[in-house]
Amino acid sequence: MSLLYLLQLLVGFFGLVLIALPFSQNLKNVNYKSIGIGIIFQIVLAILLLKVPLIVDAFKFLGDGVIALQNATAKGTSFLFGFLSSPALPFSLEDPSVQVQSAYFAFGILPFILVMSALTAWLWHIKVLKIIVDGFSKICQRLFNIGGPIGLGAAANVFVGQVEAPLVIRPYLSKLSKKEILILLTAGMSTVAGSIMVALVSMLNNQFPDIVLIQHLITASIISVPAAIIYANILMPSNEITQFDDSELPKLYNSQMDAVTRGTRDGLEIALSVGAILIVFITFVALFDSLLGLIHDDLSLQVILGYIFAPICWLMGIPWEEAIIAGQLLGVKTALNEFVAYNGLASLEPGLLSEQSKLITLYALCGFANFSSVGILIAGVGAMAPDRRSDIVSVSFKALIGATLASCMTGLVVACVNLI
Repeated sequence: MSLLYLLQLLVGFFGLVLIALPFSQNLKNVNYKSIGIGIIFQIVLAILLLKVPLIVDAFKFLGDGVIALQNATAKGTSFLFGFLSSPALPFSLEDPSVQVQSAYFAFGILPFILVMSALTAWLWHIKVLKIIVDGFSKICQRLFNIGGPIGLGAAANVFVGQVEAPLVIRPYLSKLSKKEILILLTAGMSTVAGSIMVALVSMLNNQFPDIVLIQHLITASIISVPAAIIYANILMPSNEITQFDDSELPKLYNSQMDAVTRGTRDGLEIALSVGAILIVFITFVALFDSLLGLIHDDLSLQVILGYIFAPICWLMGIPWEEAIIAGQLLGVKTALNEFVAYNGLASLEPGLLSEQSKLITLYALCGFANFSSVGILIAGVGAMAPDRRSDIVSVSFKALIGATLASCMTGLVVACVNLI
């Protein structure tokens, strides 16, 4: 660990905050003390989740549970889809130079979203997840001077989706201030739902064989929530607070069976949406690259995004010689979605990124911050509170900026903690 690298990390904290300042609605009212407290809280959380032996062992146990869940899901997918749900081809190739892609992603990985969505809904109904979310919410309320509804809504994003989380506080959506709406949207886009995590673990296992991936993905979402609140407070400083009475909160599910069935239905919608978006956006990227190829053979969207996001990757603690590669992935995540970016990370050739850089990138990509998510949130949250639709639209671009920077701040925090 060199002095220059420590200096790079220190510059990173200042740099990632400074990037947000030009987008602030009121620079004079930005509370820099709150920013410092939030960053320290992130670091403490990361140390607890990644370095405390008891918690690390608990995550290892959870990792074994994820493997068991994957094996159990494989029973269902193989029954329905046969060999299509296996990563291996059911035949041998006479010519090894021929590359044949299996259908494993569509029939093996996406079904994890259904199972995890149903499991998450059930765990929420029996109050296992709700107790955890309530505790985390109360900590955020005290540290960041935010009200109960927004604290609960932001914290819920750690386990449920960016559209499902606002449902938890649906009766209060019409009463929230614009800043509180910004916090809700930013937290939604800076985290990844539990239903997605298991699918990502399946994608990334080969690239990260020596770590418990579920531990890092959950940690990324947890410590991104305070980062999202930090950036929302920078972008729209305000002291307006909405409080609530717990008895007014809606009950999401009527029974355990209702939770499982509705969770499965929601998971199906998510899985189909992910598959459809991947088809469309990968096609668009290929078409765009074809047009760029007319200008220069080596020019592509990834190359352009790599140079745009490389300075941000350097601020996260990635060496400059690797920052362009990481920048390409971060740019793809922002322009397309996290699945395309994680697929790129999973297929990286050995040696392009160091283990430290890969870990930082893993955290920075862990979020829904992309342009399609802006549309999803405007449609979903707007339908829950139609009278606030104009406010939701007006803060959506700020939420995208804040969520992108929040995930990057999380990557920087992990870069520091990983040195301990």
